[in-house]
Amino acid sequence: MHALRLCLIAGLAATVLAGCSSKVADKQQYSGFLSDYTKLQAMDSPGGHPTLRWVSPDFHSADYHGIYYTPVVYYPAAKPGARVSQSTLDNLKNYVDSRLKVAVTKHKPLVNTKEPGTLVMKTAITTVSAENQDMKFYEVVPVAAVIASTMAASGHRTQNSVLYLETQLSDAQTGEVMLEAVRKAYGKTVPNNSTPITLDDLQQGVDEMVNDVTAFPVQP
Repeated sequence: MHALRLCLIAGLAATVLAGCSSKVADKQQYSGFLSDYTKLQAMDSPGGHPTLRWVSPDFHSADYHGIYYTPVVYYPAAKPGARVSQSTLDNLKNYVDSRLKVAVTKHKPLVNTKEPGTLVMKTAITTVSAENQDMKFYEVVPVAAVIASTMAASGHRTQNSVLYLETQLSDAQTGEVMLEAVRKAYGKTVPNNSTPITLDDLQQGVDEMVNDVTAFPVQP
């Protein structure tokens, strides 16, 4: 009887943990903005945050003297809703754009034309959302797990605000892709699934990503 109980607890715990949110983007969350997702590999960013990234073996930073920066876009086109207003979408895009542009200049100066010896950088915000927080260890017991799952189903469980970015660097002359990355970042927590998400909620995640861009190790 004791063994059966342990098996039931283990099974319930596994079911609960299986529903926990992933720290990186899942394949179902790829937007199609990038040219090839198959080469992406999970690794830590310079700041220790999980990310998906691929760098071409042909990429050498010394081959390039500047970056042609294209403004951040929403892909697919963003539609405001009850949780994310048009004002939030506009403010978020402007904030990402301004912070990212400054971070890029820490590596290479920006150029106004796609000339030989330059990289083209394009970036998209692909998701702005919120998801239920991961189950804590103390919640993975029968009664607490049932309560937590009931709260999640009813929309009363605390959520993490989340932001997904996809970015690409390509050779301006040949069009060859040199780097691609997909990043999932967490912002502040929100009380439930009806709480509006604002720039203030997402700013922490943006800042973490921008700091990682600044600290990204330059290829020789």
